[in-house]
Amino acid sequence: MDLALLKSKGLIRQLNAPATSDVTFPYGLGAHGLHEVLERAYGDRAAVTGFVLTATKATRPQALFWISQSSTRRDMGSLSESALQEMTRGKIRCLSLATRPARDALWAAEEAVISGAVSHVIAEVDVADFTATRRLALASERHGVPVTLILPYRCEGATAAATRWRISTRPSTPNPYDPRAPGRPRWSASLERCRIAPSVSGRTFEVEWNDETLSLCVVSGMVVGPLTPRTSSAGNFQQLKAG
Repeated sequence: MDLALLKSKGLIRQLNAPATSDVTFPYGLGAHGLHEVLERAYGDRAAVTGFVLTATKATRPQALFWISQSSTRRDMGSLSESALQEMTRGKIRCLSLATRPARDALWAAEEAVISGAVSHVIAEVDVADFTATRRLALASERHGVPVTLILPYRCEGATAAATRWRISTRPSTPNPYDPRAPGRPRWSASLERCRIAPSVSGRTFEVEWNDETLSLCVVSGMVVGPLTPRTSSAGNFQQLKAG
């Protein structure tokens, strides 16, 4: 059978190999392709939002496009401009849109990707089936605009997303200036599925946000052997610069 003929008819498509940076944390999230981020339980939406904003960085100069269903905004609230400015120090501009059914939000996400006018599309939806996510994945690959779907904890089933993350809150670090006050926020990020690096599927990362350096740290989760005084934190995390 003539492979060239099959390729010309679109029956065989060359898959692009993931960039080297995509096979390390956060595995292409917000940089390439379609990804899903879910709550561990009801009430973890703030943790999900914080993780998405801090684990990703802009790869294009255009603004971020944030789409939410009206039901989600009613139940969970919406991303405030002040929160976005605080977490990014004004390095990310954001456009927002509210829709009613999930299909309208997914349609708007696909149209935004095709337009090429935004740097990253984030859609908060109640549900996304395989067909819709496959369309988004193909559009993202074709036009180079990453897409992140934020989904509720009850969502299950197969989709075309490259990764599926499940996020929950963790106790914050001690505040160095006031022991009664919260310190840096921490989240638990479980990578339930990773198509570009299947060997890490099932791994859980403990991550910490540093609001002074605008960096997300992957913190060591286990201690082996006797405890010793900490002299430096340089070896305890991988630092991801934002923006």
